[in-house]
Amino acid sequence: MKGPLFYSKILLFGEYGIIRDSKGLSIPYNFYNGALKREENPSAEAINSNGHLKRFVSYLENLQSEQPELVTFDLVTLKNDVETGMYFDSSIPQGYGVGSSGALVAAIYDKYAQHKITVLENLTREKLLRLKTIFSQMESFFHGKSSGLDPLNSYLSIPILINSKDNIEATGIPTQSLEGNGAVFLLDSGIVGETAPMVNIFMENLKDQGFRKMLKSQFIKHTDACVESFLGGDMKSLFENTKKLSKVVLNNFKPMIPEQFHGIWQEGIDSNDYYLKLCGSGGGGYILGFTQDLEKARLALKDYKLEVVYQF
Repeated sequence: MKGPLFYSKILLFGEYGIIRDSKGLSIPYNFYNGALKREENPSAEAINSNGHLKRFVSYLENLQSEQPELVTFDLVTLKNDVETGMYFDSSIPQGYGVGSSGALVAAIYDKYAQHKITVLENLTREKLLRLKTIFSQMESFFHGKSSGLDPLNSYLSIPILINSKDNIEATGIPTQSLEGNGAVFLLDSGIVGETAPMVNIFMENLKDQGFRKMLKSQFIKHTDACVESFLGGDMKSLFENTKKLSKVVLNNFKPMIPEQFHGIWQEGIDSNDYYLKLCGSGGGGYILGFTQDLEKARLALKDYKLEVVYQF
């Protein structure tokens, strides 16, 4: 057996902010993907993944018995498939902020959920929110508190605009131009990040009034402006706001930025060759970069592995 592919995602804007109702913009990233599979001679990775799935199935059984009105699965088939060696074959790096658990959740929902909402129907706001709620509960198995956005993006494979917690919509993004000098890129920190500890630091910081004030008056303000500029194709405004956002993150989210990147983060702000921001919860994994001149950015960051995500 081999199930359909589910892709990784990138939250271009909105990390941490969406917990406090900022705007957000999430796009599918087709470079990485995963699918449910079964093989005659499973590898060590497949056996490990199968073990994870067994624990996940127990969690879903509990979820279904506690909230039957939320979601029901064909548990008989799911259990049987897992008992006979099904695993999630994925090229999506874990702990890199590109949605590895989201793709798995999407794959399980797609294959085993009953009365599922599909991408082919008219996706009203109510349906999107319902899916997000289901996915949020399913993905909480992996890292405590989940917004449900990663699986939603992976499942639908379309850009999603988050206006606020209970206002999300499918959206279109400006067409890529492969001849363009401007680019969004990923920088590999070479470190695996863990979501839960980073979110815990953020939640602790929220107890501080000054931090909450900064979040509202600067972080969320610049995040919202970035989303609007990007969707509107206003690149001048996008870079002005991304620079401001990059500064705010460096000054206020230091624990989420691996220490060896503090210097190049500041260099980008000073030189205007590129601006860096968190990709997902930070602490490692990928760092997201924005540049108006890809060649300049490549030169300035020549010691690092750079993956272009989107060109304009």
